[in-house]
Amino acid sequence: MIFAIIKADLQKMEYKPEGGDNMATKPVVIRFFAPVIDATVNALMSAVDQKMKQGVKDFIILISSPGGSVIHGLSAYNYLKGLPASITTHNFGSVDSIGIVLYCAGSKRLSVPQARFLFHGVSAQFRGEQNLDEKLLEERLKGLRIDMENIAKVIAANTGKSAKDVIDAMFERITLNPEEAQSWGLVHEINSKLFEEGSEVIAIQFQQQQPQQLPKLPH
Repeated sequence: MIFAIIKADLQKMEYKPEGGDNMATKPVVIRFFAPVIDATVNALMSAVDQKMKQGVKDFIILISSPGGSVIHGLSAYNYLKGLPASITTHNFGSVDSIGIVLYCAGSKRLSVPQARFLFHGVSAQFRGEQNLDEKLLEERLKGLRIDMENIAKVIAANTGKSAKDVIDAMFERITLNPEEAQSWGLVHEINSKLFEEGSEVIAIQFQQQQPQQLPKLPH
């Protein structure tokens, strides 16, 4: 296999290709083992952009993600869906929360047998002792509702479920195994094989840097 590594963290993204020939006859494989955040989504879109400039039109995106940011998940979904390319997504572990929206970007969607899909609602984070007046609370609540509706619309458009069914699943925090996800219409095929031998693999992973400790003065 030819491996190209992308490391995404809060400070930097590095793309270091190794190997030479572009294997245009095989789909390029992107292994997304990361939360859905600005750094990892930008790394994903940059990897796709670079390969499309080289003439690649077929991609397999392997996904295992705990979820993350709604805006970045929806943006990644819309971007991948709008590309003149063939996108296959494959759950190789756990696809949770907004990760399901990213997974729905695949026109063909697969899962390994030992996997799961977790639905849950969206939430807002408040910093410290932040004061919120009634108007600001209404804006936050409206934003949460719109996020829920947009997530539900995406999943409903790619499955046999209604938007109401999806919202109910989010409120109930349901977890689907691959067979249940297949009955939903979320998964098209359950398959342990991830890609063909000799495929180029681009890895996107999240590495959070630990805060540096200040040196201690001797007593």
